[in-house]
Amino acid sequence: MEVGAEGFAQRLPRIRRRILRAAFVALDMEFTGLHSTSLQNNEPSLFDSPAERYMKARQSVERFTLVQLGLAIFSKENSNKYVVHSYNFFLFPSTLGIRDVEFTLSASSIQFLSHYGFDYNKFFKDGIPYMNEVQEKILRQRLLAGTWKVCSTSNADRDVLKKAIDEVTSWIAAAKEEDTMILQDLNGYHMIEVQLVLRQALENVWTEPLEDKKVMVKKVSPEHRQLLENSSYDHCQKKLILLSARGFTNLFQILVKVKKPLVGHNMLMDLMHLHDKFYRPLPESYEEFKRNIHNLFPVIIDTKTVTKSVQKKCLFPRVSSLLEAYAVLCSSNLNPKGPPCPVIALASGCSRYAEKKFPHEAGYDAFLCGSVLLMSAHLLLCRSKDDAVEAEPSFSQYLTVLAEHVNKVNFIRGGVSSINFSGEDSPCRHPPALVVHVRGWPGLTERQIYQEFKAHCRFDVRRLSKNQFILLSNKYKQISGIVALWSLLAFVLGGARSC
Repeated sequence: MEVGAEGFAQRLPRIRRRILRAAFVALDMEFTGLHSTSLQNNEPSLFDSPAERYMKARQSVERFTLVQLGLAIFSKENSNKYVVHSYNFFLFPSTLGIRDVEFTLSASSIQFLSHYGFDYNKFFKDGIPYMNEVQEKILRQRLLAGTWKVCSTSNADRDVLKKAIDEVTSWIAAAKEEDTMILQDLNGYHMIEVQLVLRQALENVWTEPLEDKKVMVKKVSPEHRQLLENSSYDHCQKKLILLSARGFTNLFQILVKVKKPLVGHNMLMDLMHLHDKFYRPLPESYEEFKRNIHNLFPVIIDTKTVTKSVQKKCLFPRVSSLLEAYAVLCSSNLNPKGPPCPVIALASGCSRYAEKKFPHEAGYDAFLCGSVLLMSAHLLLCRSKDDAVEAEPSFSQYLTVLAEHVNKVNFIRGGVSSINFSGEDSPCRHPPALVVHVRGWPGLTERQIYQEFKAHCRFDVRRLSKNQFILLSNKYKQISGIVALWSLLAFVLGGARSC
């Protein structure tokens, strides 16, 4: 189910009820970019410790934003069955009352999402607003002081506001008390902004939002206006404006409050964006970030760490993506003697995911993520017991068998295999290092070394001294052979450069 700004408030109570009944929730996100190329040495590296990687990723998270968040709510039915409600939320930073938000677009990320059919019109035109605690505090202060404003320099936005004000000021001169008029075609924050501007400028008008993007304007006496302002039915109460401006952050706070297990896939960047966009700006301290996330979500499960364990314990084929893992778990008879896996049924509004693949659509990937978790946990439970497994295992039994993976988030290309959000990280263990001494190439840089060998093997390089470099690769023999061959060719061909 796709959800934008227009229908979000109406759907939120039902989503909340579904989360309260859920066994767990799975999420996935799509961004305007991953790693900023405008920052030096910002690419993930095998040399990185978790703290170093966090500092790199923090700079990128601050530059990029979310375009879509997928949430799949898995509820256990009476029997061996889970029903899934999967949502695609289009998101766009709040523009009401806070400093205008700037974010970066990565051309490759935009092209990638476009290839998979992402609708950028929904992102820009119907994105649900959101804000973190710092931004909310600023808006609250400005609402109380009456210094709020919509952060928009768009001529189209200014034209909408001017047209509404012109219509009302022309009408009100001849109108009688209790006469009304209707303003039409007001989207999103225009509904709020037009009402607040009119009330601020004219003491003898009252406004009420209607359905179908309309606002009713009524001419009233100043005394009647004061009574209306103090009523509980005023849609422009500061607390309601704040609720509207917080948008998706209201749902984030529901997730934090209920503390359901949170499931993702390679979810470090997801967690960093959750913290930065909906909670607080990312702290400089890596350890503080870990503590904050653990307080917000005490039970986190990364299906990437789970499937790596399944591959080792159950002769699971090697896979490189979430979709591949899902396909293998669905098609392979990896557990012929045990009871069947739970039935995973998509709710009626999400049935298209059962009919067709939608890779890199956040709601679909969240559905895959939760499904992979259930199937992997069932497989591990069956392999962990000598005696027969119950025909209908509970989710708590699955959590027990997954205990070693709980709060362990996969760490891509670095000194550890995972980040531990509920304790200390394991000591860094890098692959064997190859030290290369270069002669006859003055002024050689790390970048030049990388360019020389990157076509043959994936590796990372750091300078050790003026003419020495350390090379790290998960394929040590391959990179050693390439460097040795390169040096031999340089010698045979009589080149001045050699290693």
